[in-house]
Amino acid sequence: MKPHRRKKLTIIAFIATGLSVAIGLSLYALSNSIDLFFTPTQVAAGEVMNGQRIRVGGMVKEGSVVRSQDSLHVEFMATDYSHDLLIRYDGILPDLFREGQGVVAEGMMANGSFEASRVLAKHDENYMSVEVKAALDAAERDRALPAAETEGAADGS
Repeated sequence: MKPHRRKKLTIIAFIATGLSVAIGLSLYALSNSIDLFFTPTQVAAGEVMNGQRIRVGGMVKEGSVVRSQDSLHVEFMATDYSHDLLIRYDGILPDLFREGQGVVAEGMMANGSFEASRVLAKHDENYMSVEVKAALDAAERDRALPAAETEGAADGS
């Protein structure tokens, strides 16, 4: 092999090794900070391992909130209306937290319940911007028109 080719090959090998190490370290750092999102149904199906950091989202089930009298410990059920999941949390809940509202809890599964390290309350899910509302209304009207035309053709008019 000629000396200039060997020099180029050595440089390329060092660059490839450096990039590989940098990418590997970045992926390792990200793997410790990424929390995947699951629903109570997915948790009930066994898609989550004990000790795995995740986020669980759903609605706070009516009548399920139990607050400790002498500490900040709270237990409640999160539901996706298919399955329920017991969530335990020690801390101050957000102001928007209440039964029947959306919630996202960060933490890990432990002994059949979810031990939350952070609880986030979702805002009112009925809010829609004017543009989105107009687009949904237009789509609803478009869906209703073909149905009306089909009914008219069936009546013979």
